[in-house]
Amino acid sequence: MTAIDEQTGSGLPPREYDLLRAAIRDTIWTVLDPLAEQIDRTESIPYDIVLPALRECGAFGLLVPAEYGGSGLSIAQYLPIIAEFAKSHGGIRALVHVHNSFAHALSEIGNTEQRAAVLHGAVTGERSLAFALTEPGHGTGADLGSTAVRDGDSYLINGAKWLITNSDLASHFLVFAKTNPSQVSAFLVERHAPGLTIEAMPETMGCKGGEHGRLTFTDTRVPKSALVGADGDGRVHLERALEVSRVFIAASSLGTAEQALDLSLRHARQRVTFGKPIAERQAVQRYLAEMAIDVYALRGMLADAAAKWDAGHRLPAESAMVKQFGLEAVGRVTDRALLVHGGIGYTRQLPIERLYRDARLNWLEEGPPTIQYLVAARELVAGYTFDDAFDPAHGDLTWG
Repeated sequence: MTAIDEQTGSGLPPREYDLLRAAIRDTIWTVLDPLAEQIDRTESIPYDIVLPALRECGAFGLLVPAEYGGSGLSIAQYLPIIAEFAKSHGGIRALVHVHNSFAHALSEIGNTEQRAAVLHGAVTGERSLAFALTEPGHGTGADLGSTAVRDGDSYLINGAKWLITNSDLASHFLVFAKTNPSQVSAFLVERHAPGLTIEAMPETMGCKGGEHGRLTFTDTRVPKSALVGADGDGRVHLERALEVSRVFIAASSLGTAEQALDLSLRHARQRVTFGKPIAERQAVQRYLAEMAIDVYALRGMLADAAAKWDAGHRLPAESAMVKQFGLEAVGRVTDRALLVHGGIGYTRQLPIERLYRDARLNWLEEGPPTIQYLVAARELVAGYTFDDAFDPAHGDLTWG
């Protein structure tokens, strides 16, 4: 299994990590996966079952530092776990991803008081941080309409956010707003802040059951202590948070692709036409081989990204590229999985139909393809080079 990072010492010792990963895997396949059909049918996650199960197996505190009671996993240790969630129901995967991803972000960019306000409770799921960036009338990143105006020892926030995952569960939101026309700042805003309203939005194509809501801020007053970092630090915080979270999305793509490949192999061996399994037909074999190539390539990219981050390297280009390759790979893999399964795969009798829909959220999380290409190209044109001296032996990522 994944070793403790040799340079930073981060992560759980191997024995503890093995036990945690086994407990989570058992919870996914014995408690959570049997709920998949119900969640898609009702378009609702049964939180009375799911939240206690996630709490009991330790899935809420995966990236919370040990000083706050969390597991403090390295990134190399975390990726196989979020990939395992992505093999089952996408709605639960999205819930776990957002909770852990932005608890991790707060542990890096928040001050002592902000971390204490959220992270102890994040370990049990009693508290959770959602990422409030996307807006209905604007683009991405610094293209924001939301404003935060200083008023004495407070800020008044006005604006709207939408498609905010976990908006029904979050105790806090990491809100990005302009503090002047050229500066973006980040704020830790409590769910019940006066002037903040939260509304449900229409159900999504896949990853069903979770809420991706709309937040409206109307003279929402937050104390100066809600400012994360300094005034104007929002872009820096945004880049760092999204950088590693894009790697998490790529790992989610890998998990879905691995499951689609495994199910396709099983179906191809069992499905008999004209007297022999379709796995023996050259056309189907090509589909399977193409799927495996994508899985293998994505595993390698993720291992590289995880090892670099755990060794203290930033990933300005790699994160965008692995996220983009991941969504392209899982798209190709689920396309071919549908072809291998044929007409029955297009029905809800088999999980391929759900995996196909769930995978499409990966196109949009942490920025669509146009953004990934822009970020990667911008870094390369500015002179960014891959660190040829980096030794990936300092990181270890074991799948399976």
